[in-house]
Amino acid sequence: MTASSRTPVDAAQPSMVDRAYEVIRMRILDNEWPPGHRALELELAFELGMSRTPVREALIRLQNEGLIEVVPRHGMRVLPLSATDMRDIYQILTSLEATAAELAAARRPDQAALEPLEQATRDMIDALARDDLTRWAEADERFHRHLIDLSGNRLLKSLVENVWDRAHRARMFTLRLRDRPERSTQEHDALVKAIRDGDVVAARELHREHRERGGRELIAIIERFQLRQV
Repeated sequence: MTASSRTPVDAAQPSMVDRAYEVIRMRILDNEWPPGHRALELELAFELGMSRTPVREALIRLQNEGLIEVVPRHGMRVLPLSATDMRDIYQILTSLEATAAELAAARRPDQAALEPLEQATRDMIDALARDDLTRWAEADERFHRHLIDLSGNRLLKSLVENVWDRAHRARMFTLRLRDRPERSTQEHDALVKAIRDGDVVAARELHREHRERGGRELIAIIERFQLRQV
């Protein structure tokens, strides 16, 4: 068989795996599929309009990331996330993001580089005024992602992104069980000022306290309501 006579199945397969992975992943992260949700591999393949092979590969990727459990002959099950898991995740986020804030302050970014942080903060204020917690959460996540970018450390960014997904899922699940996040917006303002001033100590400590407080509040909700399914 010549190269020209081969079908392009192998070349197309990775994109199908990626598509299945992204669709399933977002349904889990946005709690469209809550903890404990089950789906058959065959059903997923039919819904996504593809064969079972790319779906199976996508499920294996998601299992390796700790979002699901692949159940032989039964497809998949969305995994719970315990208070212990969240405590571990927030310890990592707190440490790495505090370092990112310190690095960002040391770089003394100009106003153009700081503008996405300020815009995200303004969007958070506007979302709270409209009582739109979903939009508030989106702006808050945008703030944190740009902060990591400002650190200039690609490896740090990669490490943070490895745990962000599970933190996002728990935050969205508990979003309406928490007090209105007025304080987070104020803390963001203080952090931006520290970064603008090049105050590495203040930037690190402000963000460390911000993440530690957020983690304590989220874990307390999980424990208080015994959200084993989170």
